[in-house]
Amino acid sequence: MTDTLTPVLTARWDQPDSFTLDGYKRGGGWQALPKALAMDPDDLITALKNANLRGRGGAGFPTGVKWSFLPQGDGKPHYLVVNADESEPGTCKDIPLMMASPQVLIEGAAITAYAIRARHAFIYVRGEALHVVRRLRHAVDEAYAAGYLGQDILGTGFDLDVVIHAGAGAYICGEESALLTSLEGFRGLPRLRPPFPAVAGLYACPTVINNVESIASVPSIVANGADWFAGLGTEKSKGFGIFSLSGHVTTPGQYEAPLGITLRELLDLAGGVRAGHRLKFWTPGGSSTPILTDQHLDVPLDFESVAAAGSMLGTRALQIFDETTCVVRAVLRWTEFYEHESCGKCTPCREGTFWMVRVLERLEGGHGTEEDLEKLLDICDNILGRAFCALGDGATSPITSGIQYFRDEFMQHQKEGGCPFDPAASTLWSSQS
Repeated sequence: MTDTLTPVLTARWDQPDSFTLDGYKRGGGWQALPKALAMDPDDLITALKNANLRGRGGAGFPTGVKWSFLPQGDGKPHYLVVNADESEPGTCKDIPLMMASPQVLIEGAAITAYAIRARHAFIYVRGEALHVVRRLRHAVDEAYAAGYLGQDILGTGFDLDVVIHAGAGAYICGEESALLTSLEGFRGLPRLRPPFPAVAGLYACPTVINNVESIASVPSIVANGADWFAGLGTEKSKGFGIFSLSGHVTTPGQYEAPLGITLRELLDLAGGVRAGHRLKFWTPGGSSTPILTDQHLDVPLDFESVAAAGSMLGTRALQIFDETTCVVRAVLRWTEFYEHESCGKCTPCREGTFWMVRVLERLEGGHGTEEDLEKLLDICDNILGRAFCALGDGATSPITSGIQYFRDEFMQHQKEGGCPFDPAASTLWSSQS
């Protein structure tokens, strides 16, 4: 296990004081910031490019490249915004990271802000996660008291203020432009792009928006060097990441490993699918990524290999479902979520998610037909690439992939006049059925 896992961000999660500044420093924390402040900001950006850290929030865009997009010498304030609005079904890595090691996120934010010449950083946390908000605010207070935040940090002349912002409690606010709108005090709705945040983001000023895990990975890269990070992972997907295993698995939890590990290897570490059952389908990156099956156990979990298999690595939220799970019911539950969370701004998503739920309800109840499957796929085709933001695209993924791999199961509901699966057999659904 120690040869497979690479505990960096998760290395001290088992320590009772890991969330405190003293606990973080005892494990080597706050040593990367002085090193970073002694470098030229452009050299820091180059180091991140050389490390090839790709965004850990789902899109996988190179972090250093994103930092370099900000115009310099424009006379405008620059901002760093950390997207901590983790709210997609199955995604559950950022909240435990912020609870167990908030200081690494604060240090990463300080280094990032220095690199992009920002003097204000905002961490946008999902509004319902009040325990996370409190812990982050405590961590920020400790960092201010120790001189790692505030005015003239470590005597270098660098100033930085960090604000922990409790968000609007809406899935749409995880979309970066809607997050910015919410952060400015308005209803969280996505913006038309261009202009992109790097040019006109928060308060119409140049802004970098990164995921929690992306920013938290920065201190270890600065401390250990770009070559160290680039030496892990695969040729194009460098480094390590947190893989979240949930569902019908013996030992669910967070497994930090190099990109390119397979689900088979992760299941071996987690004790396999629950006793007496077998894998039926799974998501590689949360509910908005197309599902895969037991045929894909050995697909390397990196951006390129998962894409080649027809899905997306996303947030590495691996939801495991065994043979007791009804695919139609699972897809319906996910689609109900997307219908509820649609902001309503664009017609394809607002109307499409509504009608997808209606058709899926008919199918799940045993009243659907082959024509309904084609209607579902037609609705998905009218949403994909036509919605205002990625929420619409993500809502189509469970449906198109579910029909691709389990078309017969959709029709089995019609033949049997209802769901052929016993809800009591599935621990995932029995409490809600």
